[in-house]
Amino acid sequence: MLYWLTEFSDGGDVFNLFRYITFRAGASFFTALIFGFLFGRPLINLLKRRQKNGQPIREDGPQSHLETKSGTPTMGGVLILGALVFATLLWARLDNAYIWILLFVTVSFGAIGFADDYAKVSKNNTKGVPGKVRFGLGLLIAAVAGLLASWAHPPDLSFQLAFPVFKDALINMGIFFVPFAMFVIVGAANSVNLTDGLDGLAIMPVMIAAATLGVIAYAVGRVDFTEYLDVHYVPGTGEILIFSAALIGGGLGFLWYNAPPAAVFMGDTGSLALGGALGAIAVATKHEIVLGIVGGLFVIEALSVIIQVAYYKMTKRRVFLMAPIHHHFEKKGWAEPQIVIRFWIISLILALIGLATLKIR
Repeated sequence: MLYWLTEFSDGGDVFNLFRYITFRAGASFFTALIFGFLFGRPLINLLKRRQKNGQPIREDGPQSHLETKSGTPTMGGVLILGALVFATLLWARLDNAYIWILLFVTVSFGAIGFADDYAKVSKNNTKGVPGKVRFGLGLLIAAVAGLLASWAHPPDLSFQLAFPVFKDALINMGIFFVPFAMFVIVGAANSVNLTDGLDGLAIMPVMIAAATLGVIAYAVGRVDFTEYLDVHYVPGTGEILIFSAALIGGGLGFLWYNAPPAAVFMGDTGSLALGGALGAIAVATKHEIVLGIVGGLFVIEALSVIIQVAYYKMTKRRVFLMAPIHHHFEKKGWAEPQIVIRFWIISLILALIGLATLKIR
């Protein structure tokens, strides 16, 4: 929104700063961070008044959760989304198609998560919106986003699947790119949702992935960088850095209150929205496969559930003590902060590997 101030610039004044994506990204970060600090405590107090029993806790989960997490309010993702949307609208160029695609996916998945959280809290049980309904709506949103992104891409990249490491490697998927984009976005949303099970566990890896994808978006949106790195040029994606910066700022503001012991949980409102946002950034930047590396922690969490369910159906036995896999380590006696920090370290390592694919050709 504030980008329009560049119209008053003669090239040598303060308004000229608004032309630079890096300046607006920094401003977006601090705007979202301050938003989180300002509205975090009032939102938590409101959620406590509205949610007398807090988020319902799984009875089949770790017993310690019934003691330490009972009564904690959920829907804290509203704080992240508020900060993210406000900062993005304030600092991004609103004539950029990718910004609107990302906001559409994020807010839409956030709405699904909000409905699910509300159903759980109002009924005081862990059953919210039926899974088929959530999944179906997610697929519909992702299909629209996949189509819009393909139309926004330059003709030589539209409906194409790009591969990391290999130079100029593209596969023309045609209309089948849309189902692939649906898989990436919905898969990312649900993987982050599964990861969100311990205080601070999901939000830090999300911020790490957002920072990595933001750097990638900025790089592939600059023709000079893409020529040097020998990657595909996707004009306009540089603005995504502003969205990513807002996500990080809002995430840090939320983490201030979500740090152990958590005063609020992000709930499905936050986890579905943030996961969907990561998937949409990957689709927009043509780095869908790299997302599988950068967000490898989320992939591991999702695979642990898939393996557990499939193996149990076949043998009536379990591979893990409990799934998702972070609960397996809880059952093995690891302390919650130990699990969270080690998973953060894994996430950072995977993000650096994913970032390295920009240069390895």
